[in-house]
Amino acid sequence: RFISKIEEVLNDWKLIGISSGKPLEKGVYTTGAWEEKSDEILFADFKFSITHHYLVQEPSDKDGKEELVEDALPLPMQDLLCMNNDFPPRAHCLVRWYVYGLREFLVIAPAANNDAVLSESKCNLLLSSISIALGNTGCQVPLFVQIHHKWRRMYVGECQGPGVRTDFEMVHLRKVPNQYTHLSGLLDIFKSKIGCPLTPLPPVSMAIRLTYVLQDWQQYFWPQQPPDIDALVGGEVGGLEFGKLPFGACEDPISELHLATTWPHLTEGIIVDNDVYSDLDPIQAPQWSVRVRKADNPQCLLGDFLTEFFKLCRRKESTDEILGRSAFEEEGKEVADITHALSKLTEPAPVPIHKLSVTNMVHSAKKKIRKHRGVDESPLNNEVLNTILLFLFPDAADKLADGFESRTSTSAGNNPPPENEDYNLFSQFKSAPSDSLTYKLALCLCMINFYHGGVKGVAHLWQEFVLEMRYRWENNYLIPGLANGPPDLRCCLLHQKLQMLNCCIERKKARDEGKRGSVSDRSPGGTSGDAGKGADHSGDNPDKEKEVGKSWESWSDSEEEFFECLSDTEDLKGNGPENGKKGGAKEGNKEPVNLKPEGRLHPHGKLTLLHPGEPLYIPITQEPAPMTEDLLEEQSEVLAKLGTSAEGAHLRARMQSACLLSDMESFKAANPGCCLEDFVRWYSPRDYIEEEVVDEKGNVVIKGELSARMKIPSNMWVEAWETAKPVPARRQKRLFDDTREAEKVLHYLAIQKPADLARHLLPCIIHASVLKVKEEEALEDISSVKKIIKQIISHSSKVLRFPNPEDKKLEEIIAQIMSVEAIIARARSLKAKFGVEKCENEEEKEDLQRFVNCLLEQPEVSVIGAGRGPAGSIIHKLFVNAQRVSAVPPLDEELRRSGSSEERRLTTGAVSDFPPPTGREVILRTTVPRPAPYSKALPQRMYSVLTKEDFRLAGAFSADTTFF
Repeated sequence: RFISKIEEVLNDWKLIGISSGKPLEKGVYTTGAWEEKSDEILFADFKFSITHHYLVQEPSDKDGKEELVEDALPLPMQDLLCMNNDFPPRAHCLVRWYVYGLREFLVIAPAANNDAVLSESKCNLLLSSISIALGNTGCQVPLFVQIHHKWRRMYVGECQGPGVRTDFEMVHLRKVPNQYTHLSGLLDIFKSKIGCPLTPLPPVSMAIRLTYVLQDWQQYFWPQQPPDIDALVGGEVGGLEFGKLPFGACEDPISELHLATTWPHLTEGIIVDNDVYSDLDPIQAPQWSVRVRKADNPQCLLGDFLTEFFKLCRRKESTDEILGRSAFEEEGKEVADITHALSKLTEPAPVPIHKLSVTNMVHSAKKKIRKHRGVDESPLNNEVLNTILLFLFPDAADKLADGFESRTSTSAGNNPPPENEDYNLFSQFKSAPSDSLTYKLALCLCMINFYHGGVKGVAHLWQEFVLEMRYRWENNYLIPGLANGPPDLRCCLLHQKLQMLNCCIERKKARDEGKRGSVSDRSPGGTSGDAGKGADHSGDNPDKEKEVGKSWESWSDSEEEFFECLSDTEDLKGNGPENGKKGGAKEGNKEPVNLKPEGRLHPHGKLTLLHPGEPLYIPITQEPAPMTEDLLEEQSEVLAKLGTSAEGAHLRARMQSACLLSDMESFKAANPGCCLEDFVRWYSPRDYIEEEVVDEKGNVVIKGELSARMKIPSNMWVEAWETAKPVPARRQKRLFDDTREAEKVLHYLAIQKPADLARHLLPCIIHASVLKVKEEEALEDISSVKKIIKQIISHSSKVLRFPNPEDKKLEEIIAQIMSVEAIIARARSLKAKFGVEKCENEEEKEDLQRFVNCLLEQPEVSVIGAGRGPAGSIIHKLFVNAQRVSAVPPLDEELRRSGSSEERRLTTGAVSDFPPPTGREVILRTTVPRPAPYSKALPQRMYSVLTKEDFRLAGAFSADTTFF
């Protein structure tokens, strides 16, 4: 049953019949792709797995198949003599030991890891089974059986062809018999194993490889020193400063260099290698190849920074729990009452403080914090804290005695952003621009988390930051490092919140100072969903400033708060100066003469009102309320909940038309006697259709009318127009209540836990890390790193776009960044060791640079010119230096100095350039007739590997099964 099951699998996998193929090219085992498929078979109740390993090859030409010789040797046997791939750097162990032409083979092994075929009789039973299966099916693929414990990697097997058979045998020893440590001993085994009946034995060809390991790189100390933390406050230290991420490995990322010296084609008798003398001098070897062993997970600064910051995301504590009782509490109040805070804030603004400096800013916060914890307990010392606050708020350094004009210009961040690809990464990563306050804050928190008190330091700085935000709101100081205008929805939520706070400060400032500073009038076309008001409406009118000044002067908090109540009562009483105007507006503009225009900005080109024929004025309008993404989401949820009923739809339309109504009221106030058509002509020109018609007198007249959508009965615009009163913007209810919005933002900031903060700012840190890695890579120019950076950017763009990315995906991004950092650190380490920068000859320098890059990317790199080339001579020097270091006996320093040079030479002993080889590999090949002199001449091959731990012989011996 077992045999028939094996045959069934061979048939299924179509492994029967003659195998054909071309001789293998050099290096194909490393570069080619290996694939495998496996199945399970049972021997009674013992489970085996059968696996087919094969090298993916291009299909050979059809013509080749027809020219098959009838009794040609199976491909694996022909490949026994192929020397192209003698010592592949990466390959399955069987390919390495048995047949370097082994392009496909089958392995039967116990399925369970701890099972093993130990007894000799069981091994023989398995071997005979596979022999019968191969014979029955005519399969020419070698089939191996794994015997003994798995860790020993012991395989025996067989390959059959027409009238020929190759047996694969193996010896594995812990302790090496002395006669097998050199070439002459191995030749003796090989010859006795072949047992060739011919008297002058055909020559044996040999390939030898000796591997030397260099572990001692002491003379090339690792250049990167960890940054000096204590000196940090002074600004720049050890390549580390606030706002910059550190980079590089703290330990040498390359632990060993392996040099393989190879003699690929030797004939027996050319070389002597026995227990007394050896001709094998590595310097004379015709081929050298090198591989480097990378340190496992070297400690890298950027990686550590990222990992530690990411750990913050998993903390559960709130800022208050970390720092003790809240710093926002007043003495004597057990619970901070938010309603009192609001009423206190809505009082008129306090008199501006003369000197604005870091010490003033953090002064009140310090007082409160000190009440609850001793000065020394503070996680961040004052010096560090002040340095950071100055870095975050550079405008605080300008200690102006009075007037805040010059400060606003620096703080609002008016300079145009640099237009380059790296700068705009923030929109892909949903982080923040690299010159913004949010970005700088992220870097500072990252550094504090690593060097200055971990999560406590982070909580402390955040607390100071929130107090600073409140201070700026209360005293009308704009926040620096934020772009003007409404929140940028491409950035992270925290950045949007800070921009929102800046909008509030700007509005409040404009009100308090009685003029609109840099707030430009809004383009209302955006709200109607149509193409704006046309090009005529330019905001660059020289008269605008004066107008604005006048009309906004009287818009103070108190007036705006109670205005609506007053207007309603006036309407009810039917008295007061506005009565006539309002009545007029309601009665369909019967008395336009009484209305006095208010809140005009400037005339709208040559347009005139349809009925009175006066110029059409653009009104001063309110700006729509800026929104952050969470507010937009909230609003859309509310609107969605209203449902699809008529009532819900009406209510939704009312909510969405608050801005429209405000603009209509401003328009009516600026243009007494106007009608809806006038408003539409300014606000949404596309909804006013003009046609040329011929009147009774035969003149061509332009006649205009509203579009079809505006004529729908009970249209939203018509309804809004009827309810709108002529009220200038300064006396309307505010669309944007900056006091309430600012309080909401400040509350939002105050309740953020360090973990929430880390989540908000992680995109900024990843953004900064990518920029850092790009900057460092540009110095090294490694093509593989460029590719990985592109992958990181596209991966991060997908992951960070969503509000709450999974931890696993974030970990993947961090791991990718760490791997890039390690590669760059390795490149630097190798450059330092091979002295690439010191090399003066340009051509040699380029060769060395190429060699270093190959070492990073390939498993094994051949050295051009072997021991005599530029790289070879450097490697030779490295070994010589290492030998000298290790050969110096621990003698007393004075004694060594005092002795003559002759004595010193005697004590040191003659130092060899190279240490004893760590690995010796030998391949012996020949073609002889076996088992009888008249048998067919067949390939024989034996491979031996000797390392410190073990000795292994793997032989492939072929015999003629027809003439024996």
